[in-house]
Amino acid sequence: MTKSFPWFVALAFVALTFSAGAQTPPATSTASPPAPPPGAKTTAEAPAASGPGFDIAECQACHADTLFTNFQHTYHARKIARSCAECHGDVATHARMELAGEGRGPVISMKTMAADQVNAKCMSCHDRGRQANFHGGVHERRGLSCTTCHSIHAFQSQRAQLKTPRAAETCYNCHPQVRAQGMRQSHHPVREGKLDCGSCHDPHSNAQRGLLKAESINDLCYTCHTDKRGPFLWEHSPVRENCTNCHTPHGSNHERLLVAKLPWLCQRCHLSTRHPGSLYDLRNTTVGSNTSNRAIEHGCRNCHNNVHGTNAPSGPYFGR
Repeated sequence: MTKSFPWFVALAFVALTFSAGAQTPPATSTASPPAPPPGAKTTAEAPAASGPGFDIAECQACHADTLFTNFQHTYHARKIARSCAECHGDVATHARMELAGEGRGPVISMKTMAADQVNAKCMSCHDRGRQANFHGGVHERRGLSCTTCHSIHAFQSQRAQLKTPRAAETCYNCHPQVRAQGMRQSHHPVREGKLDCGSCHDPHSNAQRGLLKAESINDLCYTCHTDKRGPFLWEHSPVRENCTNCHTPHGSNHERLLVAKLPWLCQRCHLSTRHPGSLYDLRNTTVGSNTSNRAIEHGCRNCHNNVHGTNAPSGPYFGR
C-alpha cells in the first residue's frame, strides 16, 4: 500500500518559496555606462549657453555683402561652433524680431560697447600667449580696444585680421611721427616691406618699455646686428650702454641712422682731444675764415673705424 505525502509538508514548502521570492530584490544591470570620448565635457562641465545660435549660413542670408566677404574664411567661422552667437549673443531672437518688424532685439554690437567691454569679450578666448599681457599695458591704459586695430569681418591684412594691409599702416594711425621718421634718407627697411613694426615691438605686451620684444634695446638690436654683440677686449662704453646713444631706430637724415653727423656726434663726448677735435667758433666752420679740415668730408671713423669695440692690440683707439 502506497503511503500518501503529508499535506501540511507540501503547504509549508509552497509558503517558503513564496516568501523567498518576495524578499529577493529585482535584478539590476551591473554593466557600467559607456565612457565618454576623450576630451568630451560632461553635463556638469559644459559651459552655459549664451542663447540659441544660428548657423553662419543662416546669418549670411541677411549679412552676406557687408560682413561675410572675408569672415567665412577665418578661424572664427570655420572652427568655432555657434560662431555668431559667441560674440553677438541671442542671434536667433534677433532674426525673429527683425523678420517680425519688432526691432533688432537682444543682439550685441561691438560698435556700441565700451573699450573695456570689447577687450573682455575678446580676452574670454584670446587669454593665452602674447595677448594675455594686454591687460594693464600702455594700449589698454590709453583706452584702446582690440577692434581699434583688428577687424573680425572687414579686415585687409593677410595675418592677424588687421584693418590695414600692413601692420605698420595700422600703427601709423596713432604714431604719425614714426611714419615721418621712416621716410628719411636712412631708415630700417619698413617701408620696403622687409621689416614691420612687429619685428621690434609687441603691441600686446606691457613687460618692457617701448613694448620691445627683448629685455633691452641692445639685446633687440643684437638679434640682427650680431657682429656688434661682442664681447670685445676693448669696449666702447656708450655702445655697451645703449645703441640709441648714437643711433635713432626709426629714421635719420644722417648715414647709418646716426643722431648727428660726424664728427659732431663724437664731439658730444670727446670735447678735449689731441687733434683738437672741437670746432670752437664761426671761424672754424665752412663759412669761416679758418675752415677746419674736419668739417668737410672727414669723420672720426676714417681712422677709428671699429667704434663698437675691437680685439686688436691698438684697441684703446678702435683703429682696426
